[in-house]
Amino acid sequence: MATASQKEDTAALKRRESPLKTRFYSHATLECFDIDKTRQFFEEFLGFETVQMADVSFWARMGGDQVIVVVKSPTGKKDDMSFLNHNGLDVETDADVDAAWEIIKRDKEKWGIGKITKPIVQHGTYCFYFTDMDGNMWEILSNPEGGYAWGFDLGDQSGKGHMARDFDRPQAASEKSS
Repeated sequence: MATASQKEDTAALKRRESPLKTRFYSHATLECFDIDKTRQFFEEFLGFETVQMADVSFWARMGGDQVIVVVKSPTGKKDDMSFLNHNGLDVETDADVDAAWEIIKRDKEKWGIGKITKPIVQHGTYCFYFTDMDGNMWEILSNPEGGYAWGFDLGDQSGKGHMARDFDRPQAASEKSS
């Protein structure tokens, strides 16, 4: 097992200096139809901390410094987010994924939730997807602490890599002691 300083050294070697002098991935942007309803959904259902930044936007964050900038659609129209362009929310265990799936099914009408997939193991995690009232796609997944950082610890993969059904996925911290 690599020590923290070895991991930092490896990360420093892999990090490339950008000619753009980029230093931090700060935000992503999602559109919504109703700022107040969407903010309530982010806070009360998804568990985000939010701050209203304008009449037509709020910022949301959870567990770090990256934010989602949520902006009301200026036209009142938007395309649904595609499956591949989803937003991932980590939970601690596979049992937590199942519990979240049950809650989302239960509260589907209240929050205007659309499609809900069944939980399965794929791309190295146990997860499911759902669309929110604004057509944005979300994934609930079990991951060890640090999210997908484990992929950088493994290094480059070949072939199907983490997409293979028999990929030896890392266990969430609470599952290791089981």
